Amino acid sequence: MFSLAQKSVVVLGLGTSGQAACRLLVEQGATVTAVDSADSAALRAEADALRKLGVAVTLGCATAPEGPFDLAVVSPGIATSSTLVRGVTQRGVPLIGELELGYQQSRCLTIAITGTNGKTTTTELVARMINHCHRKTIAAGNIGLPVCAVASQTRELDFLTVEASSFQLETTQYFRPSVAVLLNITPDHLDRYATMGDYARAKARVFLNQQPFDWAIIQSEALAQLHALGVKVPSKIITFSATSRTADLFYDRGLLVSRLDDWCGPLLNMEQGQLRGPHNAENLMAALAVGRVLRLPLAQVIEALQSYPAAAHRCELLAEVNGVKFVNDSKATNVDAVRKALLTMPGGERGEPNILLIAGGKDKGFDYHDLGPLLAQRVKHAFLLGETREKIRAAWGLFTPCTTVDSLLEATLEAARKAVPGDVVLLSPACSSFDMFQNYQHRGEVFRQAVNVGARTMNGGAPV
Repeated sequence: MFSLAQKSVVVLGLGTSGQAACRLLVEQGATVTAVDSADSAALRAEADALRKLGVAVTLGCATAPEGPFDLAVVSPGIATSSTLVRGVTQRGVPLIGELELGYQQSRCLTIAITGTNGKTTTTELVARMINHCHRKTIAAGNIGLPVCAVASQTRELDFLTVEASSFQLETTQYFRPSVAVLLNITPDHLDRYATMGDYARAKARVFLNQQPFDWAIIQSEALAQLHALGVKVPSKIITFSATSRTADLFYDRGLLVSRLDDWCGPLLNMEQGQLRGPHNAENLMAALAVGRVLRLPLAQVIEALQSYPAAAHRCELLAEVNGVKFVNDSKATNVDAVRKALLTMPGGERGEPNILLIAGGKDKGFDYHDLGPLLAQRVKHAFLLGETREKIRAAWGLFTPCTTVDSLLEATLEAARKAVPGDVVLLSPACSSFDMFQNYQHRGEVFRQAVNVGARTMNGGAPV
C-alpha cells in the first residue's frame, strides 16, 4: 500500500471505474484532476458531485490536461493507445488502471477470475461459496463494482474476489492474486487488439506477479495457448476442462470429476444444480478448484454451488408460450458465447433446426463465418440488427435464412410469428450492445419487454 497523500493525480475516464477512483484518491488525500472525452447529462451530474469533493473535472476533453502529475489512473474502457493516454505518458507520468489503484489500497488476499466467457458467473460462484463457508469476501472489479469502491472495506475481509477483464489487466503493475483463474481464451475485442496473441497475453497478465506458492487455476486449452505463445505461469497449477479427461478436473456425462491424487473421484452432479451445459461445467470446476486451494469444506462448497441460481441475461428463460421458449442471452457478446448458447438450447424434433436466433450489434472485429456449420444444424432463421447486421448476413446467409431488422422489438415479434411449438427464440447477439443500448443489461431488459409483447400476441392478447 503506497501513500497518496499530497500526490497530484489525473483520472482519465469518468465511467463507474473512474468515479470510484476519484473518490478513493480524495479519501487518501490526493489532489485529483479528472477528464472525460464525453459530455452527457449523466456525466455532468457526476462531475458536479465530484467537484463538491474537490475534484477538478473537465468534460468533452480531447487532449490530456497539463500537469504536472505524479500519477495517472486510466479507466478500462480507454485504450492505452488513445490520445488522452498518450498525452499523459509521453510526459513521463506513470500510468496505472483503476484495478491496480484499488488493489494497491486493499488490505486482504485477492482471488482473480479472468477469461473470455464465464467471468461473471464464476466470480459470483466463488464469492457465494466463500461466504457460504463462513469466510468474508466481496465480488468486485469488472462485475460492476469497482475495486476502488470497496478498497476501504477489505480490512474486514478474508479475500477480495475480483473479476478482471483484459482491459483492466493491461494496466496492472503489482497486481498479484494469491489465486488466479483463467477460464478460456476465444476471439474477443479484436477491435482493440491487433492479434489473438496480444489478447491472450493481456489475459495472461493475471499470473504475471504470482509467486511459486500462489495458485493458477487454468482451463487446459487456455494453458496450451499460453504455452504456444511462450508465456510462463510461475505458480502452482490446477487444470480443468469440459473436453479433456487428462485435466485435473474434468466433465463426464454431467459429473464433475477430480483426478488429483489427494482429491480423487466425482465431486458434483450438475443435475442436482441449476446450471447447465459444458461451459457452466467449466465455471463450476474452476470454483471447485478455488475452494480446494482455500481448504474450504467440500460439502459446504457443493451446497453453495448447487443452490446458485442462473443469472440474468445468460441463457435466461424468460417465458414459454404455446410450446415456444424465449431465452435471453444478451451477455453473449462474442461468437464463442453464441456457440455455447446454441449447444445449450434444447434440440428440435428429429434433430431439425428449431432456434430463431436474434443477433447483431456493435462490431468487435470478429469473423462470423466459423459459426456457419453449427447454424445450419441448429438455427432455422436468424434476425439481424445493429451495426453488424449486413456483415453477419454475408457470413451466415449460406447456412440459415437471415432477415435484417431495425429494432429488437421487430426482431422479437417476427421471430414469435414464425415460431412453432418446440422452437426457441434466442437473443444471443455475438456483438457488444453499444450501438443501440447502454450495455448488455439494457439490451436484455428491452428484449424482456419485447418478449412480453410477443408472448401476449401469441396468447391471443392475454397476459402471460
